[in-house]
Amino acid sequence: MGRSIGLDAHRDFCEVAVADGGRARSAGRVLTTPEDLRLFAESLAPDDRVVLEATGNALAIARILAPHVAEVVLAHAQQVRAISHARVKTDKIDARVLADLLAADLIPKVWVGDERTRTLRRLVSRRRGLVKRRTQVKNEISAVLQRNLKGRPPASDLFGRRGRAWLSAQELPADEHLTIDASLRQLDFLGEELAAIDRLVAEEVQGDEGLRRLLTIPGVDVTTAVTLLAVIGDVSRFPSSRQLVGYLGLHPRVRQSGNGPAHHGRLSKQGSAAARHVLVEAAWMAAAAPGPLHAFAARIAARRGRQVAAVAVARKLSVLCWCLLTRDEDYAFARPSMVRRKLRRLELAAGAPHRKSGPQPDPVWNRDNDAAERRLAEQAERAYERLVADRTASRAKVGAGATPGRAS
Repeated sequence: MGRSIGLDAHRDFCEVAVADGGRARSAGRVLTTPEDLRLFAESLAPDDRVVLEATGNALAIARILAPHVAEVVLAHAQQVRAISHARVKTDKIDARVLADLLAADLIPKVWVGDERTRTLRRLVSRRRGLVKRRTQVKNEISAVLQRNLKGRPPASDLFGRRGRAWLSAQELPADEHLTIDASLRQLDFLGEELAAIDRLVAEEVQGDEGLRRLLTIPGVDVTTAVTLLAVIGDVSRFPSSRQLVGYLGLHPRVRQSGNGPAHHGRLSKQGSAAARHVLVEAAWMAAAAPGPLHAFAARIAARRGRQVAAVAVARKLSVLCWCLLTRDEDYAFARPSMVRRKLRRLELAAGAPHRKSGPQPDPVWNRDNDAAERRLAEQAERAYERLVADRTASRAKVGAGATPGRAS
């Protein structure tokens, strides 16, 4: 059995600790330059194991060390801190703790994924940041209008052509006009950056079978599907849908001790915030479209309210995603015209040419097909309502009401 080596990685150096049959000992520092890391890797034995926390430069360090050792483990930083509580925290102590945990096989590992998954995750993270910045810029313009008692604009889109013409016609102080003009220039720049990222994402995922299956779910668009694919990665690492729900942070916190009952609290929110965000947005869209998901959302909303219903539908969507990706199936109540429309938008985002208009009806934008598919979705919704009603009526009663006229 080889040694267990812990690295407390920083931007400029790594603190090294070695556990070899006993408590870990400090072993100096290694600079985080490619040359120094290669020299350090060559000094290791082929049966050594190395662990470091999954921080910013951890993956690059792991790539250099991996060919020279038996295993390089990326540790989940938050879970490592939960396992080891130290009153004194230094780089040397952190490295020794990592080496001791690795020697005891107590390291909570982080799933890294292949290069394509990591690329999608970086693109999704970049897009999410741009959207957040765009929202901040729009809020700055709205704040200027509110400060100067300007009413609601006549245009539905304040940042479209009519909205911008209305903005330029407003009488405002010079500094407020400067703020609006600068914000509009930032919006144009952010729009170009988003279009470039959307094109790169579309080129990366075009033809992906898993993406096409996720698009069969009502309310799930290309952005939602790509975010889920990036976060989930290899779906086979989740043996059940319950584990995927927990990984996404859509399960409630549970507290139970002794013989007392379990208390369920709010969502744990321990997983990807981006995945939860797009799932809740998709849940609102799915709840508005006819189908079983609409009936499910209405049933939950009648008891708990619309906000709780949206989260419940988001959880249902995560279960659906697991089922479709695991079983290689399409959503049973998909609307084919809507799916073709989503795929067409994906093609256009990837740079496909627009189709020329002609006398033949476009199957992607056909009102007759849409109406027929909507009627089928409404029939499926009514069938789901009957199923729930029959299941509720046939459920065996328990407690004092199980036998009428008697106490149980």
